[in-house]
Amino acid sequence: MGIYLISLFGTASIGVYMLANDKVAIVPRQTPRTKASKIQKWLKVPLIKTNIGNSVLIGALACANSNGILLPHFVREEEIREIKELGEDINITVMETKRTAYGNMVLANDKGAVVDPRLKAEEVKFISDTLGVEVVKGEIAGLPYVGSLAVATNKGVLAHPMIKEEERKLLEEVLKVPVDVGTVNCGIPYIATGLIVNSHAAVAGELTTGPEMFIIGNALDVVKEDE
Repeated sequence: MGIYLISLFGTASIGVYMLANDKVAIVPRQTPRTKASKIQKWLKVPLIKTNIGNSVLIGALACANSNGILLPHFVREEEIREIKELGEDINITVMETKRTAYGNMVLANDKGAVVDPRLKAEEVKFISDTLGVEVVKGEIAGLPYVGSLAVATNKGVLAHPMIKEEERKLLEEVLKVPVDVGTVNCGIPYIATGLIVNSHAAVAGELTTGPEMFIIGNALDVVKEDE
């Protein structure tokens, strides 16, 4: 279990492009082979290379835990097939709504999910059915896009430093893990833009500092390792 640093497409905002859980990791088709291989080795899960609606913004557009994955309405059939090839036992739900950035709107692990309070009741039900967990509406730091403001594993949550005490309590109650606060990429509070995590490892944007990695390690129960 470790913490690793990487960049993708010339940026440290790696979380915008990738997602991971304890069963699979998904990266854009255009990811260089050497980087894809490292990510797979670090996270210790099968790797799917695909896009979503021909977009590389997988981390922003999709959300997943070990039970299921939510995809926006413009995902292509061949992309769904590519996800199914490695994730056969994962529920795949295409959200037929105008909303598209479900990665920014849903914070989930295998124990629960907290979602953007602006989501409709039918969307919340789809999310709950797909991810197989209780879903509760909530905010982080008074902001609705909870999926971009924190990351969650089955061991812990790392959230925006300005999280309110009642928000922290809600996350701990729903996700059933401790919640800590921190930043990535030298002070960015939008944690999920620069961090890919599962129970095995954390992969952070290359601008993430030593003190930030220390906090990430404590929050998610992983340790810094050499590549």
